[in-house]
Amino acid sequence: MKSPKPPVGTHVVDLRTGKVGVVMGHEGPYVQLRPYGGGKEWDAAPDAVRRATPAEWLSAANAYTNARSRGEVP
Repeated sequence: MKSPKPPVGTHVVDLRTGKVGVVMGHEGPYVQLRPYGGGKEWDAAPDAVRRATPAEWLSAANAYTNARSRGEVP
């Protein structure tokens, strides 16, 4: 059975890498993801992602905020 593609704007976890990403779009059979806070997009198969839990989403947001406070990201 084919996995449904998550809606644009959804926070998901890429099961191959463990990274939290925001769904930016769908291109062909793939879901396009971007890291929380911005960065380079990557493609993932719809069956290789799942919705992020609130704790995972908060952890990604906190990591971005900390990196920004250290001047590592704009």
